[in-house]
Amino acid sequence: MNPMPEITPLLKRLRLSGISETLAVRNREAIANQLSFSEFLATVLQDEIARRENSKFAKRLRQSHINSNKTLEQFDFSFNPRINQEMVCDLATCRFIDENAPALLVGPCGTGKSHIAQAIGHCAIRQGRSTLFFTQSKLLQVLNNARAMGQYDKQLQMMINVPLLIIDDFGLKPLRQGQDEDLHDLITERYEAHSTLVTSNLAFSEWGDAFPNKLLGAAILDRLAHSAYKVVLEGNSYRSQGASPETTINQKKELANPDNLADY
Repeated sequence: MNPMPEITPLLKRLRLSGISETLAVRNREAIANQLSFSEFLATVLQDEIARRENSKFAKRLRQSHINSNKTLEQFDFSFNPRINQEMVCDLATCRFIDENAPALLVGPCGTGKSHIAQAIGHCAIRQGRSTLFFTQSKLLQVLNNARAMGQYDKQLQMMINVPLLIIDDFGLKPLRQGQDEDLHDLITERYEAHSTLVTSNLAFSEWGDAFPNKLLGAAILDRLAHSAYKVVLEGNSYRSQGASPETTINQKKELANPDNLADY
């Protein structure tokens, strides 16, 4: 029961309705702990700030297209000890975003590139930075659809201005004529203005093969490589072991629980 029903309409008028969710609990705590009015008010306001921050985080995560389960906490580095964990964790600080620097992750299929890329994006969102995650194919499809609807400039500008843009699976499918032009426009406008994180199964030396127009390709790659943080992922494939970066670590947690040992 709301101990102060007359407060509810006032909170609505002030657009502070979220306070109602914890007001009764905080009121009981204040009475039990003999809090001063200022202490009670500070607690209630802290609840409201936390609620709004959580709401903003949920919105940024939803808009980013990042899988909410792809976090560093859920990534099993021990499966592939050759992964440069120190470099990955440095990227997770998002310092490279402050520097407007690119980050490039390459390695064979199944070594966790997409998971790590999304985990870094997750860290950026936690810090309040807007992020977008696309596979190369999806990004170019979105731009093509926007062009067909007469909204290309608007869509391109949105991708240009986001603090962190993640392009996954670069070079998995060769670019068609026209697609390299879209990618050139995007990377050129973001160059030294915002950070772009790219993952690829191709070695750096093979990236140029993805472009039908070699001149455009060279211009794009030159901008991506300049001052870039580069991480090469080596080791076994999670998929070849019938697992994923997050399921292997979850299995280890289960094994560490004495109650589950009887199942193995």
